[in-house]
Amino acid sequence: MYIRGFVDLSSSRVFHGKPIIGIAGGIGGGKSFVARLFGELGCHVIDSDAQVRAAYNDPQVQDAIRGWWGDGVFRADNTINRSAIAARIFQSPAERDRLERLLHPWVNTAREQEMLTAAGSTQVVAFVWDTPLLFETGLNRQCDAVVFVDTAEALRLHRLRDTRGWDEAELRRRENSQWPLDKKREISDYVLVNTADVDTGPTGIRSQVREILSRILANRQQPSTDGH
Repeated sequence: MYIRGFVDLSSSRVFHGKPIIGIAGGIGGGKSFVARLFGELGCHVIDSDAQVRAAYNDPQVQDAIRGWWGDGVFRADNTINRSAIAARIFQSPAERDRLERLLHPWVNTAREQEMLTAAGSTQVVAFVWDTPLLFETGLNRQCDAVVFVDTAEALRLHRLRDTRGWDEAELRRRENSQWPLDKKREISDYVLVNTADVDTGPTGIRSQVREILSRILANRQQPSTDGH
């Protein structure tokens, strides 16, 4: 685990007295797993992918997408085929931007509403944002701390072959549309080293998560008068 010095939360966007922790890392690097470990320690995890799935079920979102790309991106049961959309937007930055302009406001509203609902719980110690494009969308600037999950490429590729059927070329194609991992790692506040060892000693993932959360909570500020 690497720490980029003291994380000063005195001018941060602590939400109702609870810090916001962003999770970053490479595709297939275990970001969602790390987020779940934070959840075990009392953090409320905001799953952006789940919110995108919910957005795709919104009739207005579906109407917009059908108007752009027709029925070819829908399954027989009238649900959106995300694989078909992914194939389309990764070939065209303009189409990707158009989709993001549609989905991001929807997801941002859902995130804020979920946080407001959970903020009053005394069981919630912090919020964790499990967001694939944390830096690319600028959401890192709204976080009080960012944790980069550092996972060897060989391990990530092995997982992606098993879970998604991707080869190395597909991983490269996807990651080339995102910020370089070195840049994300460099500007994150904490780097958690994921070696697939969950529990063993102080270097296990669970131990690293516990230490990082302890440091973040120790540095949090008291809630401001406007609740943020």
